Amino acid sequence: MPSLPPTPPLTTPRLMTAAAQRWPDQCALYDERVRLSYAELDALRWRACRALIGAGIVPGERVAIWAPNVHEWIVAALAIHSAGATLVPINTRLRGIEAGEILAASGARLLFCAGEFLGEYYPALLEGHRPTSLEQLVVFGVARAAPATSDWDSFLQTADGTSGERARARADAVDRDDISDLMFTSGTTGRPKGVMTAHGQNLRAIAAWGQAVGLQDGERYLIVAPFFHAFGYKAGWLAALMHGTTIAPHLVFDAPAILARIAVERIHVLPGPPTLYYSMLAHPQLAHFDLSSLRAAITGAATIPPSLIENMRSVLGFKTVLTGYGLTESCGFATLCQADDDADVVATSCGRAMPGVEIVCVDPAGRQLEAGMTGEVLLRGYNVMQRYLDDPEATERAIDTDGWLHTGDVGMLDQRGYLRITDRLSDMYISGGFNCYPAEIERLMSAHPAIAQVAVIGVADARMGEVGKACVVLRADARLSGAELTAWARARMANYKVPRSIAFMAALPQSASGKVLKYQLKDAPAAL
Repeated sequence: MPSLPPTPPLTTPRLMTAAAQRWPDQCALYDERVRLSYAELDALRWRACRALIGAGIVPGERVAIWAPNVHEWIVAALAIHSAGATLVPINTRLRGIEAGEILAASGARLLFCAGEFLGEYYPALLEGHRPTSLEQLVVFGVARAAPATSDWDSFLQTADGTSGERARARADAVDRDDISDLMFTSGTTGRPKGVMTAHGQNLRAIAAWGQAVGLQDGERYLIVAPFFHAFGYKAGWLAALMHGTTIAPHLVFDAPAILARIAVERIHVLPGPPTLYYSMLAHPQLAHFDLSSLRAAITGAATIPPSLIENMRSVLGFKTVLTGYGLTESCGFATLCQADDDADVVATSCGRAMPGVEIVCVDPAGRQLEAGMTGEVLLRGYNVMQRYLDDPEATERAIDTDGWLHTGDVGMLDQRGYLRITDRLSDMYISGGFNCYPAEIERLMSAHPAIAQVAVIGVADARMGEVGKACVVLRADARLSGAELTAWARARMANYKVPRSIAFMAALPQSASGKVLKYQLKDAPAAL
């Protein structure tokens, strides 16, 4: 039976304490280097918390993590919350200039950072982009000698200067309404916006999500979604800890490796974007892997054909397949399908509003629409963010005086209250499960000296859902190939943001007011 507690914990520190008391000897997580029981994870959490306090971190301060899915990420995050600080996850796909912007905006004085990962030494990526506000860097792995930089083990050794009583007093003082995380999401302005959410609202949503998925103690949860994303963090390891589930972090998306882990480790729960399941189904040796342990899959973030849901059930063997909808601004949660919904419903809708959440669709005048009519999707409930960081105007635009969050998505509700997303008011597109904001990509690409003007759109892609297409107008007498521009972009932005095709144009189509008519760019011939 699902192990959902009657009342979810009010804060992350209390969640971890309750989990360690309830399942002390059960495996909490494992990776290639360690295997930790719930009691051992709890002890390590307290040691890291004491080290943070010793480093001068005070309640309400922001501490960032820029690393892949490793056990230290979870320990550091639990310690940040236990010290009363705010967690700032940073996307590992970001380049140094992008990460530096987030660090500067958040004001983080301490960063937990990957060492060597995918051929890069992450601290080195910050050279020239490290804000003056960042005072200390703690490296997961081997740290190269540098000022104010230490490795993880050396950092933990500093815990001895802070008592356990002081750490527990700090954790006990954390309140359900305290900000637990500051997650940056770009917007139509092209500048990252910091979304601030609190402990209590996140844990309430996680409890409801876990109940719908049927998470059970003792199950093994392979987390492919990155920890810097709400899918890997909130619906990932936090949900697992709430329900006594064993966390199996996965570093890099690789279908053969994932299939092998399912077979060898007897994985039960495997959420991910549709791309994950397409890749598994397309593997030529799929029939040679024993996938009989699989129970639950949760997906979304892209258009899904019913055939994929049917194949996930019949070929991959999932007993439960759900889709859902949420935004960073709604703690990552808003709607979910039900376990007994048929494949067509799961594929063509995002499910119904979760308990305590309201959803309506409105016309341009803000009037609520009847079932079956298309309009902007608005959300209201406990899950709506507290505010954007240092941006009251953007907060007021996003959340109206009645508490409705204006999502910018276009959709419709059927008679049963199931939501279907049909379009977006903004230009955002979703590539492989990652939100891509054209304004941000355009801002970064405009820095190229050969570019006079650029417009980015999302175009359909069978594997990724959507990919970027850049329509570029070059400066007079400039010369630039699509391959050269792509290589330049890859050095300056996360790979998922890099447009997959480039169309060079003499001019961009514009309205009488000078607005770029992006709908006319779909058919522009691509050079790459």
